[in-house]
Amino acid sequence: MKDGVWSSRLNGNTAVAIDYSVTPTAAVLGTTPSNGTSMFTITGSNMMSFYAVGVNSDGIVALTFVDPMTRYRFEVKLDSTFDYTQPVSTLTIGSGLLVPTTQTAGGALTKPASWDSLAAKTFFDISYYSHVVTDSGIFAGVTKDSTVQLLLEKLGISFVDNKPQEQVVSFGYFGLGGWAGNYAAIASFLIGKNATGLLSLVDWTNPDYLESINDDNEFGIDVPAGSTVTVQDSFDTIAGATVRMSRESESYQKALVEAGILTLEDVIIGRF
Repeated sequence: MKDGVWSSRLNGNTAVAIDYSVTPTAAVLGTTPSNGTSMFTITGSNMMSFYAVGVNSDGIVALTFVDPMTRYRFEVKLDSTFDYTQPVSTLTIGSGLLVPTTQTAGGALTKPASWDSLAAKTFFDISYYSHVVTDSGIFAGVTKDSTVQLLLEKLGISFVDNKPQEQVVSFGYFGLGGWAGNYAAIASFLIGKNATGLLSLVDWTNPDYLESINDDNEFGIDVPAGSTVTVQDSFDTIAGATVRMSRESESYQKALVEAGILTLEDVIIGRF
């Protein structure tokens, strides 16, 4: 739900506008958190692995991307005097060039008490698991030693004499490709498999997970749920999105019920 309206995470109705006159400011953390000031106005519910970028006629670059570890949207604003041959390692939170402006969701893996604790971090090394940002997709191959120009070129920005050229705002999804990419990864795994030998998307035989299923076959209702081994290789082949994958597995098992492979009594009910 966003702004009181239910919407699918796969909803493609996204629009982005940039106000280049705005200077981004950091979100406030702590007991009364609040968002900072953003250059971007974004409508849409699909923010997983989201990015947007544009260059105005004055050569100002505006870039934003959603960090999967903190679930904050970070922004970069660079003027026409910026040296784009500098390495990506220049764009740290502490430098003021990488600004965490907007929280896009709760339940983050990384929950800093203050941005100072991440002052030396770039978008690509906020967490041990940040390698998922560059393992595949549009940022594949980007490192802290890559130039800022290379980073922007991967996002479709063209350069002449090391200067970015004007471009209208564009947006997309890095890594596996956001929610749609995750579902595509599940589909890719399933295609060609024998469904009679694959009765769940989650390996519930692990004792830690088995203990999370109650007598009514409901997962995670009576006890805390931990990570599950699933077909979605999110990071290091262990999916942290336990709750979500339990839902996907329930839907898959109900499809097997329709196919006559399972009965409803076999279905593990996922958490919502």
